[in-house]
Amino acid sequence: MSRFQAAAGLLLSSGLCMFAAHAQSAAEGYAGMLSYLSADSRLDGGALAGSNGSIKLNQAAGDMNLQANLHSMASGSGASAQVSAAQRQQGDLFNIPTLATATIGGNALAGASGIASINQASGGGNTELNSVTAALAAQGIREANDEAMASAAALASAGEQPAISGPRGTRRVGVEASALRGFDGVLQLNQIAGSGNATENRLSISVQGNP
Repeated sequence: MSRFQAAAGLLLSSGLCMFAAHAQSAAEGYAGMLSYLSADSRLDGGALAGSNGSIKLNQAAGDMNLQANLHSMASGSGASAQVSAAQRQQGDLFNIPTLATATIGGNALAGASGIASINQASGGGNTELNSVTAALAAQGIREANDEAMASAAALASAGEQPAISGPRGTRRVGVEASALRGFDGVLQLNQIAGSGNATENRLSISVQGNP
């Protein structure tokens, strides 16, 4: 092979390497764009199956999502349980994905028991809150009036954050039939697929203990 042919072969190989690198970069950029336009939060398989006690789960896909699970319990002659939470966002910018899904499937939490608080969000600028207060008091059952319920202060605000863009798209939440089978106890579930939403579950109980 002549020196000219060798140089040409080297130039061709170099060009192929540059093309391959460009193709790889383009593929990575395309995959990144697809993940940027979609948000998917999913609890699947055997996640938390057979768990028991105080179960708290936060799962989010997207930007600027706030989530909290608060459990407060007390036992005694003068038992009192309280929780306090404030979630605020204001003036933050977030993108709205064209495809947003939040689902629970498989055998997730199958056979679990206790108090389960779950937050799932797909999208941007969402707030989710679960709170539980329980008091085991020896002096007897106390009726929970509006003032007592308000003592478990909870505030969730999406703050009306402006979105960078608002494309029309698909939003989907769901719990598949196979999930949560045999669950026993208290279940709090917030599922959001979208943007700028605020959801809350609050439970407050007081029960009589043994004399």
